[in-house]
Amino acid sequence: MTLPTTSTHVTFPAGAVDGSSTVLAVLPLPDGRHGVVTEATPFHPLDHTWPDQPADTGTLDGRPVLDCVTGAVSPEGEFFLGAEIPVRRGEEDWAWLAVHVTEEPVAVGATVELRVDADRRAALCASHTGCHLLALALNAALASRWRKDPGRSDALGHPDFDSLAMDSSRMDTAASTDVYRIGKSLRKKGFTADDLAADLPALTTAVNEQLAAWVAADAAVRVEAPGPELTARRRWSCDLPEGPASIFCGGTHLSHLGQLAALTTELRLSEDGTELTAVTSPKRL
Repeated sequence: MTLPTTSTHVTFPAGAVDGSSTVLAVLPLPDGRHGVVTEATPFHPLDHTWPDQPADTGTLDGRPVLDCVTGAVSPEGEFFLGAEIPVRRGEEDWAWLAVHVTEEPVAVGATVELRVDADRRAALCASHTGCHLLALALNAALASRWRKDPGRSDALGHPDFDSLAMDSSRMDTAASTDVYRIGKSLRKKGFTADDLAADLPALTTAVNEQLAAWVAADAAVRVEAPGPELTARRRWSCDLPEGPASIFCGGTHLSHLGQLAALTTELRLSEDGTELTAVTSPKRL
């Protein structure tokens, strides 16, 4: 079997949900299904390094695409799939692939039509954009809790609690769930969690007021990509009233905040005060 030696070109950063491409390889998967690799694709695959956004589903020449997974081919020509990949995404001299999982195989060399489930994609875009807005709003609301400069600020100039405390981030079609660890290392950087439980209602109100203001502003959103490769280091950018904001991100997003009717978050603090969870729910128009 001849494996691709160049990375898949992706069109999802520009919002594409369909396209045609040539099949480069069809790989037998351990569960009996098939991994179809095309030269280019609009499908967003699950990232094995930071699996925050689920994979797109849809069809490939009418066949259901049940999943889309990141694959990689080493310089020695060995193929790895998903969690089996032994290096971080973007490792030099590796080929990085979007692998479409289907029940039926297709012919190598065939030109196929790829169609993403557009409504599911739109819901994931709303959750992912909401996740980034939550990060910026939470950073602003917690800015007064830093006793000293932690050495990292977000695009709006606030101490980057989201980045410094992030433990996990996951999204689905209904919401994003971000879990933050408030431990000794964060406190050493200058964050104080004193009376955080008592302040949680006011903190939640402040964050939700900021989110509502940003949605009302209908700011433009875009994904900036330096190239078409799956591994290109892309940025989410949003022209907020306070100024342009950007966050490195490999996912998919809305094109403007006016596509939302509302965006709200629920903040929960663990009993021992060491874990803050934010569940951010977008409501689409």
